[in-house]
Amino acid sequence: MRVEELTAEAESFTCNAYLALGERDVLVDAGAMAGVADVVAEHTDALDAVVLTHQHGDHVEELDAVCEAFDPDVHAYADHPRRTHALADGDTVTIGDETFDAVHTPGHADDHLAFVSESTLFSGDVVVHDDGAFAYGSFGRTDMPGQSRAELVESIERLLERMPDGVEHMYAGHGDTYHGDVRDVVETALARAEKFEPKYPDE
Repeated sequence: MRVEELTAEAESFTCNAYLALGERDVLVDAGAMAGVADVVAEHTDALDAVVLTHQHGDHVEELDAVCEAFDPDVHAYADHPRRTHALADGDTVTIGDETFDAVHTPGHADDHLAFVSESTLFSGDVVVHDDGAFAYGSFGRTDMPGQSRAELVESIERLLERMPDGVEHMYAGHGDTYHGDVRDVVETALARAEKFEPKYPDE
């Protein structure tokens, strides 16, 4: 499976939008970068599906444009006008060449899903490798209305329970991709989140 990060050159705030190419060409999050559908078209003529980690604006702003261009299936936990397939905790979905387990991981967002296979984690915003707060093991912010650090901690614990030991590729919603011992990165994020200290100075 080849994974392309489509929004690396974005000049405005967006999540990382990943195109997994293989048996089933799938976009993980549409992002908020204008023209992302054109970038998808540089890599594939037929986008089979979009899989959403959650529906914060920086992850779905360009979903309409992608759907207009490719008419893909849209898999999501929460209802959305473009959703064609509802995903629940424990469901499986094919992304690229691999079968992924959908893990409900609320705390940052009520509808948040992480997707994990034998080798790969699409973590959305529940955990990231690095961001403006921490390097090597950070987690989604939980200081906005409707968010919960305690729920996020439970979600990271659930993700670790469901993650095979051999996962070595991590594609997060923000920050850099990571290749190596993904479990150690996630465990580091959990340890930081469990301190219940503000992630950012203005929290």
